[in-house]
Amino acid sequence: MTTVWKTLDSAETSEGLLELRSGGPGKFMLTVAGRILMNGMANRSELALATMACEMLGSRPRPRVLIGGLGMGFTLRAALDALPKDAVVLVAELHAAVLSWCQGPIAGLTAGAVNDERVDVRLTNVSELITKSKGLDAIILDLYEGPHASAPGANQSLFDRDGLRRCRSALNRDGVLSIWGEERDPVFEKRIVTVGFSLQIERPGRGGRRHVVYLARPVTA
Repeated sequence: MTTVWKTLDSAETSEGLLELRSGGPGKFMLTVAGRILMNGMANRSELALATMACEMLGSRPRPRVLIGGLGMGFTLRAALDALPKDAVVLVAELHAAVLSWCQGPIAGLTAGAVNDERVDVRLTNVSELITKSKGLDAIILDLYEGPHASAPGANQSLFDRDGLRRCRSALNRDGVLSIWGEERDPVFEKRIVTVGFSLQIERPGRGGRRHVVYLARPVTA
């Protein structure tokens, strides 16, 4: 049976019309300018992105984690589930509508993750927040374009040499940088190593389309 998607709410953005669509009970989708950003039924790579990064932190006390991109909240939920009760989680999200949807019609998808007492959502560009931050234990970037050459959006400045250096500067010496990618980008993979990170590449799941999770740590002398 074909799913009929209905628009529940929308907001104008610089990239086009951002929409929250519903295909029936428990079925939600985010789109911008008609392009699918996230389907609530397909989130294994987003969950792995946060879970693997937070597990790499071990049992350190009061970890500080920055997540770039709220989306439907799945990455945030996975991070919270993997982090201790004394963690501090900053979330950078550009669009107030996305935060409103995660607090309202799609809150049930993540058991109200944005309302967790560990969470502080900032309506700002994640690049600006990274530039202002120091002493982070993890930076988790769940941005829909990811670091690949065919994605010309504004977030690509995060994945150039200067952007990666800013991430490295914001992290503790034993911190973790976790990045979601729609597909592998060999040029990016070489670049992140040259600016001082070790790199682990994961392709979560089996079968179907498998996105990329890049896990990087600062290399110390």
